[in-house]
Amino acid sequence: MNLRLKKWLETALRHKASDLHLVVGLPPSLRVDGEIEFMACDPLESEELEEALLSLLTPLQKEHLEARRDIEFSYSSPELGRVRASYYYACQQMEACFRLVPKEIPNFDDLGLPRVVEELAGKTSGLLLVTGATGQGKTTTMNALIDFINSERRARIITIEDPIEYVHSNKRSVVIQREVPTDASCFPSALISALRQDPNVICVGELRNLDTISTALTAAETGHLVLGTLHTNSATGAIDRMIDAFPAHQQNQTRIQIAGSLRGVICQQLLPRLAGKGRVLATEILVANNGVRTLVRSGRSDQIRNLIMMGQGEGMVAMDQSLRGLYERGEISYEQAVQCSHSGELLRNRAS
Repeated sequence: MNLRLKKWLETALRHKASDLHLVVGLPPSLRVDGEIEFMACDPLESEELEEALLSLLTPLQKEHLEARRDIEFSYSSPELGRVRASYYYACQQMEACFRLVPKEIPNFDDLGLPRVVEELAGKTSGLLLVTGATGQGKTTTMNALIDFINSERRARIITIEDPIEYVHSNKRSVVIQREVPTDASCFPSALISALRQDPNVICVGELRNLDTISTALTAAETGHLVLGTLHTNSATGAIDRMIDAFPAHQQNQTRIQIAGSLRGVICQQLLPRLAGKGRVLATEILVANNGVRTLVRSGRSDQIRNLIMMGQGEGMVAMDQSLRGLYERGEISYEQAVQCSHSGELLRNRAS
């Protein structure tokens, strides 16, 4: 590894940054507690940055980058731990973003997830989704779910990731981690292959297209627990996103599949703590009960939010309820809560 690149990554670790950004014409920058901070360095020049970045690539990865103009991969070392790298070209110049992965997999308490998540992770079949915008901790929560299952029961767990971030050791379960594209050509083919490998649990890093979603639903219907992530900012949005991935003539059948296989949705946002130290997790939890299944099946997913608001006895939590709880405990500001709210109810409730 190039010495400059190593120094930048070491600085990111010291500052407990989640990401390191390397952009031509700017000093290296860090994302710390959700905010961008620039290092006290000279602006990066194109040639020096390209030399530093290429030092981390294998010959095959260099060929891929040259042909595709971007590449994602993971790298690990004893000094730096594990990082997820994303290289790309902008204005014909090579740049990069590095995600620093903590060495220890956090548990549900570390993340601030509610107890009902343990019940959802204890399911032996069906579909469990983790959703949220980019950078909101979906991958970390997904790996916490895998680690919980790995610790609690005997199972064969197959993960399909791009790239692998956390590395799991075998505890009570056997965990097989496959990376796209080094271990498999793409998500759909890896998922189909996984079904032939006697899995109990299949983890799909991202349900990003029709083929992957379709195969994941089939797997969830046939006795496997399928964990997957989606880029949506609400639990109901995750259901709509999967349905909308299909052509109109297939959507009714897809609703029936989702209604039968869905076990729950964990939607999350990471917010800066009011005290200015770290971030705190706000969660929306959907538990797929009979009422939820009926609404999904009949195409009335817009009414699911009402069931979430009334489903606290089953462990359900609406995003606005979670935000209000964080505000009342003094963990986030009122303005932050309102900004991230799904509706104006938080503001009205405070005024009353």
